[in-house]
Amino acid sequence: MMEKRRNKRSSTKTYFCTPSVLIALSLLSTLGTHAFSRVSSLLNPTLKANVGLHSSYRSSLFKATEGNTNENEDEAEKLKQKAKDLRQQILDMESKLGDRAPRSIEQPPVPEEEEEKEVEMTLKNKSVLVIGANGRVGSKVCRYLLRNFPQTNVVAAVHTVGENSSRGYGRLSYEVGAEDGQGYIGAAWSEDREAYYEYTDDMKDYNLQNLRVVEVELLDPAQCVTITEDIDSVVWCATDFNGNTPRSISSLDAAFLFRAILNPVKGRVEVEGLRNILGGLKKGKTNSRWESERSGDSVKPRVNKSDPISFVHLSVAEDALPDFETTMGRFKDIKRQGDDMVMSEFPSLTYSVLQMSRYEDNFVDESLAIKMDNGDIETSQEDKSRRRINRRDAARAVADALVDRSLVGKKVEVWTELRG
Repeated sequence: MMEKRRNKRSSTKTYFCTPSVLIALSLLSTLGTHAFSRVSSLLNPTLKANVGLHSSYRSSLFKATEGNTNENEDEAEKLKQKAKDLRQQILDMESKLGDRAPRSIEQPPVPEEEEEKEVEMTLKNKSVLVIGANGRVGSKVCRYLLRNFPQTNVVAAVHTVGENSSRGYGRLSYEVGAEDGQGYIGAAWSEDREAYYEYTDDMKDYNLQNLRVVEVELLDPAQCVTITEDIDSVVWCATDFNGNTPRSISSLDAAFLFRAILNPVKGRVEVEGLRNILGGLKKGKTNSRWESERSGDSVKPRVNKSDPISFVHLSVAEDALPDFETTMGRFKDIKRQGDDMVMSEFPSLTYSVLQMSRYEDNFVDESLAIKMDNGDIETSQEDKSRRRINRRDAARAVADALVDRSLVGKKVEVWTELRG
């Protein structure tokens, strides 16, 4: 019995219509019975058998297709009506506007990025420390800063404050005009024998109220850290040499001579003293940033675009003076060692190194045009040795370099004219 059922089931044939046949049948349903009979006669016997076997399925399929078509037509009619209503609303709005121009919906043009304007460096409300302020160039730097930058505080560092000498403030006092006032002294035979001194109206443009004098031993790191607190820029004019000769030898100064003999290596202001000041300046700027962070104030950027150059180093050109052998080393080697230190050992500080040609105050006029050479000018060794500059012009070049952006990170030779 099971075997007969299996054979009967296996002998039943099943026919399937391909999608193309179904589509054809759907089309024929719309043509009517007569067309269907004519087309079906052209089909092969298999298709006829298939149609006969699945007539009930075909009828249900035609009904479903016809129902979907009706629904789609209704949806299409609704969309057409909505579009018609929308067009009518637009026409009504345009009629109300009349001749008024329609509002522009164009986006405004995007402005081109403006080129960042170069911010000028300034010394306004800045503090400038002049090292070697009682020297022949340093004192003139103080004078120039006070009279040409009236909103700048000048801190003049000398070796000894209480001494009106070459090591104290004698030359500085003369240069800045502190001695231009009017003095009075009572007659020896009168009861009023007191002497007094007062400023005059002619001194109002000297801006001496912006000057502060401090003393420092450059070979003492602690003192160097103290005087560089709250300092924005440093101008280095200090030297242990008078020309190319150590001052301890040329001036027979007992203090300098004792220091040179006691420790000839440590006694190099151009090296150890320079490093102490640079270290103090770096520490002062770092502490200032830390204080701003701790107090909650806006943190100052490491380098503000309007800030002056941090360190201007007054040095000597290679061909300005002959070399000289000292107990501290060769003169030119010591000078180049100081230059290299400024340019390489303190990268957080902006700098400019000005190598002055030979000073000549008697035969070279002042207020001449400053000339600078960073190595791009081709000239002979003989012409380089003929370059000269007046100390007042040297002081002007040093002070103006503080706010000269083109000199940031540069080492240049400076002169005004050729002599000899």
